[in-house]
Amino acid sequence: QVQLLESGGGLVQPGGSLRLSCAASGSFFSINVMGWYRQAPGKQRELVATVTSGGGKNYAESVKGRFTISRVWSTVYLQMDSLKPEDTAVYYCNVDLSDGLNSWGKGTLVTVSS
Repeated sequence: QVQLLESGGGLVQPGGSLRLSCAASGSFFSINVMGWYRQAPGKQRELVATVTSGGGKNYAESVKGRFTISRVWSTVYLQMDSLKPEDTAVYYCNVDLSDGLNSWGKGTLVTVSS
């Protein structure tokens, strides 16, 4: 079983930056993929970015060039720059374990507003 602890959300002005962190803990052998998803009010949850154990990265088109995902062991980060009001959402951490288990964090709210 894995526990995910997210941090770093908050209120930021348009054009500002935030850094999200998600630390995985618990009893697991290894993590294949770590990623971030987001869900805005009234919308479906969508992929933001993922990073594999081999370092392969994938980004949503809407965040390419502005967001950077990185990973150190069992912690994944999302550096968000040039934030826009449309980036406002609850951001969720997600992990795919090597045993096939998939787990979600509880989410952290990011609000981009002046």
